[in-house]
Amino acid sequence: MKKVLSIILFSTFAFAKIHVVVTVLPQKLFVDKIGGEKVETNVMVESGASPHSYSPKPSQMRTITQADIYFTIGVEFEEIWLKKFVNQNRDLLVIDSAKDIEKNRSNHHHHEIDPHIWVNPVNVKIIAKNITKALISQDQNNSQYYQKNLKLFLTELENLDLKIKKILAKVPKNSAFMVFHPSWGYFASQYGLRQIAVEVEGKEPKMKALVQLMKKAKKEKIRAIFAQPEFSDKSVNILAKNLHINVVKVSPLAENWADNLIYLAKTIADKGL
Repeated sequence: MKKVLSIILFSTFAFAKIHVVVTVLPQKLFVDKIGGEKVETNVMVESGASPHSYSPKPSQMRTITQADIYFTIGVEFEEIWLKKFVNQNRDLLVIDSAKDIEKNRSNHHHHEIDPHIWVNPVNVKIIAKNITKALISQDQNNSQYYQKNLKLFLTELENLDLKIKKILAKVPKNSAFMVFHPSWGYFASQYGLRQIAVEVEGKEPKMKALVQLMKKAKKEKIRAIFAQPEFSDKSVNILAKNLHINVVKVSPLAENWADNLIYLAKTIADKGL
């Protein structure tokens, strides 16, 4: 009987998954790339929602009580909720997946840091290494498994970076593209581009600001405006109508992270921005 019980306990321990919680959808992809079948990953900010204003559901708060690790990424949601999560689960290991990444100033609020670090594949290499280190700290028996997955993922990221560079090869350096919410700063700096934000201090621009944006868009020869499904596109549509250009919907929070970056690059290249 003791032998049977020991086998059951060993099996339960051996196949127990690490319960991980992340803030945004792209993080889930990164964790799953490293953790594979040995992790169970839950996302706080659901698809279509904004990390600037999202409130967790009761079911998500219950998930926190069972979590082993919470990977932060540096967005506004965490400033409001992280303390509450830790109070709810005193054993929760909180890991900054953005550790060691050089942050840019936001052109949304100049005194703030731009949190959208994951739109640059080079930054994601650092995120992946931080994730690997944390998973190994919780599960040293599977260290080689995580290291192997990390190596494969780093190769994927190298290839993605090269592919985007190839797509954008004919786009003149320092070319500008217009966005509603300035989420693409790290993408722009990595590939020699500039983003022009429609938002003014986190709000829809007033008419005077819209007029200035129209002048700027004409001067920069903007061919499209990128909008996010998580935000209002009222001012974007006004600009697009007056400038006779298209509105392209693309979100940095999309689950299909790599395809999303390729789509953004192709759209910029095709529009000849």
